[in-house]
This record gives sequence, structure tokens and C-alpha cells, in this order.
Amino acid sequence: MLLTVDVGNTNTVFAIHDGTEFLSDWRCETVHQRTADEYYVWLMKLMELQGIDMRIDRVIISSVVPQVVFNLRVLSDRYFNCRPIVVGKPDCKLGVDVRVDEGTLVGADRLVNTVGAYDRYGGNLIVVDFGTATTFDVVDHDGAYIGGVISPGVNLSIKALHEAAAALPHIDVTQPDKVIGTNTVACMQTGVFWGYIGLIEGICDKIRAEHGTEMKIIGTGGLATLFERGTKLFDAIDNDLTLHGLVLIEAQNRSN
Repeated sequence: MLLTVDVGNTNTVFAIHDGTEFLSDWRCETVHQRTADEYYVWLMKLMELQGIDMRIDRVIISSVVPQVVFNLRVLSDRYFNCRPIVVGKPDCKLGVDVRVDEGTLVGADRLVNTVGAYDRYGGNLIVVDFGTATTFDVVDHDGAYIGGVISPGVNLSIKALHEAAAALPHIDVTQPDKVIGTNTVACMQTGVFWGYIGLIEGICDKIRAEHGTEMKIIGTGGLATLFERGTKLFDAIDNDLTLHGLVLIEAQNRSN
């Protein structure tokens, strides 16, 4: 069985794939100091509770937090007796081209999303990922990653607003009933929700104009389903896009 690990700046997702489908997935906070032993005990207990066999023999890791990778490598070697594939390393084959400025490092999650999205939706795509940052990744007609846009994530913006303005509370992200707020919380919620709708629509329009062709827009990440309610922009919302990309990349490297 395959263990896929998607390490984000805020959370890390572990998922088990049996060769046909995902059996389950679990999320934990991304913590630099967490050891291989801690990962194993946590993961073993969760799999046991769901009746999943622990016979993992393959591991693939995508991480935007380099400090975490070492202990995940140890986890793979010590407990599963296998060498993990790490997306972004020179020996990891993606199956698609990466056409960016020479010397540019592209986040592993963005490359994995490109692979997953091209497989499911074809080329000429914009993948909008609502994570710690809100990213816009452009997939060319042949599946190549050709760049994109990075903007502050929704929750990061809320945190910065709360910390920089003493009188403003921390709020939840939600779709407000109306645009004009009549209290502080409502004003903030409408500013965040409709502000991000404007940001998403505006950036996607400019990418389409610059790319010069019709493009599908795919949303992913925890808040994608929320923001889908406020716009007709998205052609699809795909919350397991990154995990799907990891399965494809692992298969590509195993066959080589």
C-alpha cells in the first residue's frame, strides 16, 4: 500500500492508497519537531481504529516545509522499510515540464496539483489552491507548469488584520448575508469574503487575457467549497487534487 504525505505550512495530510482508491486520510498540524516515532504511533492508532492493514511498502512526500522532510524520511525507512519519493528532488520524475525562470524553485504542492489537474481536466487550466497562501497555477495545453500567482491566504489575512488592529476581533470565514455590514464582525466578514471573490475573479481574468486562450478554472484546498458559493468562476472543485497528483507521480517513478 502507498502512503501519501502532503506537508503544508499549516497542516499535514496523510492518506493511504491501496492501488485503486484512497482508504482514508488524516490531518495533523505541521510541527517541525515531530519525530518519526511520534508520526508512526499516531498513524498506527488511526489505521487500527479504521481497520486498515498497516502493510505500507511505498511512500511519497510533497512538502513546502523542508525541515519536516528528514523525520518523514526516517519514518519511511525505519517503519516501512522503503525509500520515499520526495517531490521536487532531482530524482523525482513529474511527467510534465516545468517552464519557469532558470533557478526558480516551485513549491512541491503546486507541481503536484499541476500533475493531478492535467490528468483529470486536460490542459489550459488555472488551479486555485486555498491554503496558507492562495495560489494560482497555470497549466499549459500540454500539461506543463508555466508559472502563476501567489497571494496571502484567507486565514493569514484575517490573522494579520486582527493582530495589526487592536480593536478588530478574530473572525471566522463565512459568506455574509449581505455586502453592507452593520457591525464590526459583519463588516470584516463581508470584506474578507467578497474581497477574496474579487481577487480570485480579477486574477483569473487577467491570466486568461494574458494566456490568450479559453481556460478551465479548478478550485482546491479547504476553503474552495466556501468561495465557490459566491462566484460562477469555477469549472470544478476538487478537494483531493493534491493526493491524486501524488499517486500519479509515485506510479510514474515506480514504472521508470
